[in-house]
Amino acid sequence: MDFEYTEEQRLLAETLRRFLATGYTFDARAKIVASAPGYSEDVWAALAEMGVLGVPFAAEHGGFGGTTVDMLVVMEALGEALVVEPYLATVGLGGQFVARGGSAAQQARILPALIQGRAKLAFAQTERDARWDLRHVAVRARAAGDGFRLDGEKCAVLHGGCADLLVVSARTAGADTDARGISLFLVERGAPGVAVTEYRTLDGLRAADVRLSGVAVPRAALLGAEGQGLALAEEVVDYATALVCAEAVGAIKYAHDATLDHLKTRRQFGVPIGSFQALQHRMVDILISYEQARSIACLACVKVDTAEPAERRRVVSAAKLKIADAARHVSQEAVQLHGAMGMTEELKISHTFRRLTLLAQAFGDADHHLARLAACG
Repeated sequence: MDFEYTEEQRLLAETLRRFLATGYTFDARAKIVASAPGYSEDVWAALAEMGVLGVPFAAEHGGFGGTTVDMLVVMEALGEALVVEPYLATVGLGGQFVARGGSAAQQARILPALIQGRAKLAFAQTERDARWDLRHVAVRARAAGDGFRLDGEKCAVLHGGCADLLVVSARTAGADTDARGISLFLVERGAPGVAVTEYRTLDGLRAADVRLSGVAVPRAALLGAEGQGLALAEEVVDYATALVCAEAVGAIKYAHDATLDHLKTRRQFGVPIGSFQALQHRMVDILISYEQARSIACLACVKVDTAEPAERRRVVSAAKLKIADAARHVSQEAVQLHGAMGMTEELKISHTFRRLTLLAQAFGDADHHLARLAACG
């Protein structure tokens, strides 16, 4: 397998990293995290202007028609910089539902606005006690006139507070854990009956609990076929999981580089502590974890584009399992090798530790994906 980037991918990575190095410093990020919205409209506009928001979408909507490996390039750079803007929620989740399951009219209305930075989306799926089971949907959508009425509650919706549109999973038939009967709806965040409670997550991002009380949506808000939304949700979440793996690789790379630089400059007994053989061995282990994580993240990004569903699930779960292990190992080692300062707010490595901890849990922890991998046979 060729792990080298194409010339176009290298240019994309260089352009994005150059922008983030100057316009998204650690101090600038801290101010964004502390701001009321929790993200920067200026940064979002810049990402749109560079074409980063349009990487995976078709050219007919103003995008570039990029592969998931193209997205890996983007997510690695965002992971290194610990970007808190709603890129994954909008491009990797909400936009994918529209691109893969939306009607021509829905795509024409939403995707160009998304690519231009004028629309943000979020996926409202998680419910209390559901963990990462996509089949567990208790929110109900009942037929009402020429549309539906939605009732129920979603929790921990990534960037749900800033989303213009929510992709909501709701049950039109069956019991709460049935595979059939799940439908997907486009719901405006400001629609009557939608109540959003936003909060900051441990890693500086934003999430929200969303309560739906008799929310009326027209039939045109339905994404795909009624009652057949589970397969689409699994496909999109596997895609987003591969992107999370790529983001974690970027954060792991930063943790490695920052720790190596610290060992070269921190002196003890008159010499750099990096000259101590025991610490050199630990740095080698960190590098091995990084290379293994990058390799399997590349494989996952290839397979979500090319594999059949069964193989896609197997490879994505294997990748997430390995990424979770690497995230734990590298983040803990990086903090320990920095000493007590590794846990301070003023040092980026502590924020990287938090981000890697949350990425290891995103879309399923190691135990969840181990069980899913075992079920694949």
